[in-house]
Amino acid sequence: MQNLTGKLLIAMPEMGDPRFEHSVVFLCEHSDQGAMGLIVNKPLDGLTFPDLLQQLKIDFSPKAEVSVHFGGPVEHGRGFVLHSQDYTGTGSTLDVVDDFSMTATQDILESIARGQGPIRSLLALGYAGWGPGQLEDEIQTNGWLTCDATPEIVFAEEDSTKWSAALRSLGVDPLTLSAAAGRA
Repeated sequence: MQNLTGKLLIAMPEMGDPRFEHSVVFLCEHSDQGAMGLIVNKPLDGLTFPDLLQQLKIDFSPKAEVSVHFGGPVEHGRGFVLHSQDYTGTGSTLDVVDDFSMTATQDILESIARGQGPIRSLLALGYAGWGPGQLEDEIQTNGWLTCDATPEIVFAEEDSTKWSAALRSLGVDPLTLSAAAGRA
């Protein structure tokens, strides 16, 4: 089994699940036990970072801003911050791979609210999860492509262009992809 931790999954057009349509998923963990990732290109409508901080009763600077994303269909009420490795909180921070860490404790939200958080970050509510062998099966049946994750694609690229940027990183023109499979 190839370990895909720290890679990006790019949803193929024939992906049957509308929750993952045109998704780019950063894989935080991948092992023979399964996989866990965060969708990084689907902002949540109607919920801003200041709104979330108010709900959590966290004081914040007006400059505190992080994009809030739909991280996946599992545990919507749970938040995960994917961020650059320049931050290590008092809680548990998982160093995923070079350039990427993930923190799922409130201390990172408090740090960001004070302007002391990581240089690059995004907040995901919920996550995408796969059981043992499930992700490998989905890749085998052409549900996903994989590519290297770069801070430019994950943090700097506009959400609306992350899918096509990830494909272009593989040399694939998004316009050439078809939802229909064929045989030669």
